Order: sequence, then structure tokens, then C-alpha cells
Amino acid sequence: MADLFDDEGAEPTPQQKGGKARAERLSPEQRRDIARTAAQSRWNTDGPVLKATHGSDDRPLRIGDIEIPCYVLEDGRRVLSQRGVVAGLSMRYGSRAGGADRLTGFLSGKGLSPFVSSDLLALIANPIRFAHPSGGNLAYGYPATILADICDAVLVARQANALQKQQAHIAEQCEILVRGFARVGIIALVDEATGYQEVRDRKALEEILNKYISEEFRKWTKTFPDEYFSNIFRLRGWKAASTPTARPGALAQYTNDIVYARLAPGVLEELQNLNPTDGHGRRKKKLFQHLTGDYGHPKLKKHLDDVVVIMQAAASWQEFRKLLERVKPRVNVPGQLPLAPDIPDEDA
Repeated sequence: MADLFDDEGAEPTPQQKGGKARAERLSPEQRRDIARTAAQSRWNTDGPVLKATHGSDDRPLRIGDIEIPCYVLEDGRRVLSQRGVVAGLSMRYGSRAGGADRLTGFLSGKGLSPFVSSDLLALIANPIRFAHPSGGNLAYGYPATILADICDAVLVARQANALQKQQAHIAEQCEILVRGFARVGIIALVDEATGYQEVRDRKALEEILNKYISEEFRKWTKTFPDEYFSNIFRLRGWKAASTPTARPGALAQYTNDIVYARLAPGVLEELQNLNPTDGHGRRKKKLFQHLTGDYGHPKLKKHLDDVVVIMQAAASWQEFRKLLERVKPRVNVPGQLPLAPDIPDEDA
């Protein structure tokens, strides 16, 4: 939509051209039928009713001075309230057939209809019925992205000088709206306004952990290659350990940072929760024994191979750390700020 404001001679997009072509094939009678369908659908009580899990009228989507109540439904769809969309376009809601009829009449009018697709008219004519999170009367809404589609059509019609004088204020409102959000950003805006952002991040984290963390312990097998340990000793300037138990205690801290903290968000924390220390710094199991065999363990092996290559390319510990941060940066739980390494860079 940026070209629409920066270039007075901007051409309509292919989507807009397609919508215009479809709309031109509609007769006036067909447009009136769509409007009547809208009036009927507004009061239709048949079919399932979805519940909104997030959102409320007092937590609206704010774009400048415009406020539009928004919700996330139980099937994950983001919707804007019908009344909010009508008000956001600086239109009166009406009292007979409601917002669907008012919007359909506006979009199917003589001046605007050549720029409106039949798909958009169908969506307007059939608003989504849903129940508020707190219950009460049913509400009606539209997919969140429909607001951008309406604004596109209105602004293209204005550019073609097809709007009536009394519709100019609606076009001005559409310009404010499209300057306040991008089509790809409307979902994020709704999630932030409704508080769904935190739930989305938590669900994403759960999916990651389910892939990486196994419910059962894997049998102990040699997982870390000898080259991993020998290169750490070389880079740190340590003498080779005679046995695994003689390795410096800082090695476990290095491994947490070099390996587990860089696999995926939350993996290190979850592994530590599943396998806590005994109060003396010792754990009953190796952390990698909790990784899934089909996903977590192969990812660990691939990461270790990459780390060994980085180690072999480094001449010093400091150089290795710089290369590691560049190639394999630490990952964090969604919503957290990047964490600084919690291990010393010099002598342990």
C-alpha cells in the first residue's frame, strides 16, 4: 500500500484488478441479493458458535485515535468486532440489519463496487458469530485482515475519483488505518492487544520442548566425541585428564553454554529441571539422556559436529568464543532478552 500514497499514478495490484473484474460481472440485482443475504445472516442463529478465548471490549486494537475491539477465537482465528470495523471506518452502525448490511450497501454501491471482489462481499455478508470470553450476548466479527482489504478497495476507488463526496471522510479514515498497520502485521497487533502473545509464545516453546525432550531416559551411550574434550583442553591450555572424572569442574559449565544453551529455546532449562543436582553439583543422569531419540539426539549430534569444526578452526579460547557466538549464538525462551554467558572466559 505504500505506493498508493507515494505515487499518484500507482497501478492497482493484480489482486485488486481481479476483484474489480469479478465485481463488474455482478448485476445490480446480484448486489442487492448479497445485501439481503447480509441482513439475514446478521440475525441467523443456526450453526456452531465459537468462543473467544482472548480479548474484550476494554482491550481494543488501537491505531492512532481509532479503537476496534478484537478477539482470538478458540480455533486460533483473529477477529475484529463488526461494530468496531464499522466505527473504525467512520460509518454509522445502523439499527435495522446492522453493520453487515451497512458495509455491504457501501461496498456494493455504484461507485465502489468495481473495486470490490465478490469474495470480500461474501465475507462481509456472513460475519462470524462468537461468544465473548466472559459470556453474555453473542457478538459478530470479521477476520482481522478484512479491514486491510476494505481500505485497499476504498483508497483505489478514491484514486480513480469514483467515490461520492459524502464518502470522502471514509477514505480519509482508511488512509489513517493503512498507515497504522501493514497486512502482515495485523495478526501481531491483535495478539498483543488481546494478550494472546504470551500464550502463543508458550505454546511455541512447548512444541519445541516436546520435540527435544524425551519422557523416558535414554540409555547411556557415548555421545560427546573425544575431539570435543581434547579441543577444549587445547584451547584452555589444560593438561590432558587421565580419566573423565579428573576433568575440571568448569567443563560442565562450558558444555551447558556451548551445547545445550544453543540447541533451542528452553531446552537447557528444561533438562536441568528434569535432572536436578544433588546439592553437590552432581546429577543422576547425563543431560543428553533426556533428549528424544528421533529429534533431540540427532540435533545434538549435528550441533556437536559443528562445534568441533569451530574449535579446530580457532587458535585460542577467545577466538573460539567469538566464532561460536557468530555461528551458533545462544537461544532464549520467547519473550526473554538475550542472556549473557554465565561462565568465565578466563581461568576457571
